[in-house]
Amino acid sequence: MLKACGGRRLRAVAAVVGALAAVGVGFAPSAAAYDAQSKQWYLGPMQTEQMWKVSTGKGVKVAVIDTGVNPNTSSLKGQVLANEVPKSVSYHATQDYSSHGTTMAELIAGTGAGGGLKGVAPEAKIVPYRIKLSELKDKAELSKTPDPAEAIKAAADSDAKIINMSFSSATIDPDQEAALKYAAAKGKLLMVGVGNEGTTTGHIGYPAAYPYAIGVSAVDSSGKVTKFSSNGNYVDLAAPGEDIPVWCDNTFRSYCDGGQGTSAATAIASGSAALIWSAHPDWTANQVLSSLIDTASRTWKKNDPSRYLGYGTVRPRKVLENPNYNAGPAQQDPLAKENGAAAAKESAPSASASASSQPSQKASEVPAEAAGSEAKSSSDSNTLWIVLGAVAAVIVIGGGGFAVMRARRS
Repeated sequence: MLKACGGRRLRAVAAVVGALAAVGVGFAPSAAAYDAQSKQWYLGPMQTEQMWKVSTGKGVKVAVIDTGVNPNTSSLKGQVLANEVPKSVSYHATQDYSSHGTTMAELIAGTGAGGGLKGVAPEAKIVPYRIKLSELKDKAELSKTPDPAEAIKAAADSDAKIINMSFSSATIDPDQEAALKYAAAKGKLLMVGVGNEGTTTGHIGYPAAYPYAIGVSAVDSSGKVTKFSSNGNYVDLAAPGEDIPVWCDNTFRSYCDGGQGTSAATAIASGSAALIWSAHPDWTANQVLSSLIDTASRTWKKNDPSRYLGYGTVRPRKVLENPNYNAGPAQQDPLAKENGAAAAKESAPSASASASSQPSQKASEVPAEAAGSEAKSSSDSNTLWIVLGAVAAVIVIGGGGFAVMRARRS
């Protein structure tokens, strides 16, 4: 079953627009009175204000494949290009059945208007795709809503540069894997949440475990991998993903505090990539990814990625502050080793290569001193869902740290 990679703590922080706050009367504060940006703790450490002087994501389109995207929130007005969704997969693309997709879109490209979420790339644009995820219960809706593979392939044929996928499944889907491979061949950057199984199996699901997917784990405000974040061989990058405001439900009347999940981390990573691609429009997906990997915050060797944080926590400012940044060869895949030779030969993964076969470590077994955070490696102190059908860290042993070498995705 496919599910979104995001969770939320149900504590509402904004009420219906128009209500007035009054001491002793009991009126709830208006939505406008709630300032989502003040709760977005990562904006300061990422130095977004400084980055926005160089790039705001303008000119970059991000396909959000999720539960749909509501284009009418104050933060997304004018940001959603619904008319660019192919008719074959456009069914109710702007009718979000859970609010998850809308939250992801705002974290990527929200303007922050009306007290809403401010996206990492506030001048990027969102192309919405609505797919079958576990919260879609209506049978009639299910029959008309596209499968993930259909949406991925459609997005691959569009001029969106980045495809954001905050969903996961424990089972292999050959059509979905083929769609990702097709999208990669079309030059798209494929950002995928690794999942929220850190406190249980730790297993990373699909599509994060497929070749060409860029698996994103979540870090907290201290820069450590969150307990819920899945871990293993398919983590490539990390981004903030805990204690983030999210829309409470599909009524869009209020935000809730304390949202968490690798979904949010994936959206923030997508927004980071949009900033870089906007500043360097001639770069390829390989070069954008290479720059994210090279500049990621880590305390371990680059060629020895962590099973919790991959190559480290995204720091797009390190690319933007250098106008002469060299991102390397346009056609060189920075994850060639992880994607593997077998992937190039179009071999499909076997059941033995499923998420259940991946090595894992329960969150309770991760040492408290596990590091790899933005705060410890630089001056920056810098939600997945099921599809129908973590501490940002190095393991510390005897006072010394080491990162587990990843196996090939194939």
